Amino acid sequence: MKDFARQIEQAEQRIRVYIRETPLEYSHTLSAKSGAQVYFKLENVQHAGSFKFRGAINKMLALEASQRAKGVVAASSGNHGMAVAYAAKLLGCKAAIFVAKDASSAKVARIRQLGGHVEIVGDNCVLAEQAARSSAAQTGCAYVSPYNDSDVIAGQGSIGVELLRQTPMLDAVFVSIGGGGLIAGIGSYLKAQSPAIEVVGCQPENSRVMYESIRAGEIIDFPEQPTLSDGTAGGIEKDSVTYALCREVVDRYVLTPEHAIADAMRHMLAEENWLVEGAAGVAVAAFMQQQKHYRGKTVALLICGRNIAFDKIRAVFANDKPSAEK
Repeated sequence: MKDFARQIEQAEQRIRVYIRETPLEYSHTLSAKSGAQVYFKLENVQHAGSFKFRGAINKMLALEASQRAKGVVAASSGNHGMAVAYAAKLLGCKAAIFVAKDASSAKVARIRQLGGHVEIVGDNCVLAEQAARSSAAQTGCAYVSPYNDSDVIAGQGSIGVELLRQTPMLDAVFVSIGGGGLIAGIGSYLKAQSPAIEVVGCQPENSRVMYESIRAGEIIDFPEQPTLSDGTAGGIEKDSVTYALCREVVDRYVLTPEHAIADAMRHMLAEENWLVEGAAGVAVAAFMQQQKHYRGKTVALLICGRNIAFDKIRAVFANDKPSAEK
């Protein structure tokens, strides 16, 4: 873990001039309600709207210049696609982002606005990813994974470096989990520096593949239902390096129902004046469920992104039952 922590520190130094060191904002409301000192790590104000930019830019900077000049390839209709597109724009190379036919038109438009070339293929995200990997192999371009890559994980782990710089007395951190790259990076760094810090993994009840895989002792397929947290939805690659890291650094998991995620998103706008996406709401909801256990402690909630489609915003804030976003 110490070796990987050094890799994360190197990543933080490498990407520092490209990223925003995001604020750590005190929550007066949640602190008063819980008796804890609660802070938001605001990755929703990161470039391209989410933490994903850190991993994308670190991966691309780690490539040889000649390799990067060929361009990069990714598969994503959401935050990862936006992050890769923007990182490529900053570094002066091309990015091809493969998306499924049913991808959100708003997110596809945003990827294009950020400089990505969009290839629409296949009827689902699995087929889009297969097409992206095939294109990378044929063209010699680098494939930028959303989570299953040590350079990507190290880039996300730079958040942990900032957290300890901003609040060295940290007792616990709540982080949403999809493929596990974000919590693997943050958790690896925090545990290497201070093993007593509790790393809490947060997942929707409707999409909890990592949680069930940890319980099973191996990466498994697990049936999913629609969730507001589209940013964490989906399975885990069978060879993913994040699984072993999560087993090592995540102390416990909290599962959140959909109504709690919606309540957390409404809280963030009404009480904290931040509009956040469903994946960010998961971490807030998890803390709100568990807050009685953290009285007197210093806690950081990772607000991972802000990218949410307008129709979902209307559904959440109208207190209707929202449909899953593609």
